[in-house]
Amino acid sequence: MSFNDVYFNVDSGYLEGLVRGFKAGILKQHDYLNLIQCETLEDLKLHLQSTDYGNFLANEPSPLTVATIDDRLREKMVIEFNHIRNQALEPLATFMDYITYSYMIDNIILLITGTLHQRSISELLPKCHPLGIFEQMEAINIAATPAELYNAIIVDTPLAPFFVDCISEQDMDEMNIEIIRNTLYKAYLEGFYKFTQQLGGQTFDVMSRVIEFEADRRAIIITINSFGTELTKDDRSKLYPSCGRLYPDGLAALSKCDDYEQVRGVADNYPAYRMLFEGAGNNSGDKTLEDKFFEYEVKLNVLSFMQQFHCGVFYSYFKLKEQECRNIVWIAECIAQRQRSKIDNYINIF
Repeated sequence: MSFNDVYFNVDSGYLEGLVRGFKAGILKQHDYLNLIQCETLEDLKLHLQSTDYGNFLANEPSPLTVATIDDRLREKMVIEFNHIRNQALEPLATFMDYITYSYMIDNIILLITGTLHQRSISELLPKCHPLGIFEQMEAINIAATPAELYNAIIVDTPLAPFFVDCISEQDMDEMNIEIIRNTLYKAYLEGFYKFTQQLGGQTFDVMSRVIEFEADRRAIIITINSFGTELTKDDRSKLYPSCGRLYPDGLAALSKCDDYEQVRGVADNYPAYRMLFEGAGNNSGDKTLEDKFFEYEVKLNVLSFMQQFHCGVFYSYFKLKEQECRNIVWIAECIAQRQRSKIDNYINIF
């Protein structure tokens, strides 16, 4: 146990206890079994009232929509996040800020893509995640190149250090936007990994596993999505985060892959990833590779709670809560669209 672990309770013990209490309210298997029995969204609302969600939909007028449920779920998660962030002392405060940076990246990409398709900023802003909101967002439509985007907007945000490798004078199109997204995520994950490494102790022990998996997942997905596109193998390899278990040999092998089976061959060298590919398929009734990744991510985040006196539980709780929100929205969509045959395709947490 490191020196930081010994004194973790002094500044952050109360907040850790609080987040462990929040975690006890995450929906269990029997809650999902009740939810999938619902015939209407009003029934879903009633069942959610018997959980920790309580009356969070009480003020919503009928008819209830999936979009409204999604918004209220997100709002509740943001309230919990801000409650903890506002009381956090260093280094937990910076750690919580790092959690928000991924939402900032997603918001920036959403706005750039939307303006590229002639959508107004006022229409796009409500779709942005509240944890990734920053003051300069509304001016994003003035940027025509990554360099302009950096100089006008990003330079004054916490994302500035991550954006350095994205700066170019090329006009932004669909391909460039995806390259910007993945370059930002690469820099973000490497920066987050380095920060947790500096914290050391239990925090690094827990977070290294989570971030390494996230880095590897991104490398695998980037490779699969690049097939049949203009992205060259050299450009593709520059987007791989270098803080995962695949680094360096696995990434070198991925950079040479030409099809899905070759990617699967690389994954076969890593037992945890081999299992994910073995259980994935695109046939009816099969779980997709994305679902298998989500399941493994849930497993890692649940394991974070097996250790004490570390910042990892804060990251893991909000990732589990995010998955829970996806589950509820999925079930709500299936109910609203009368697609009950697919209603079981949620990711169970506990």
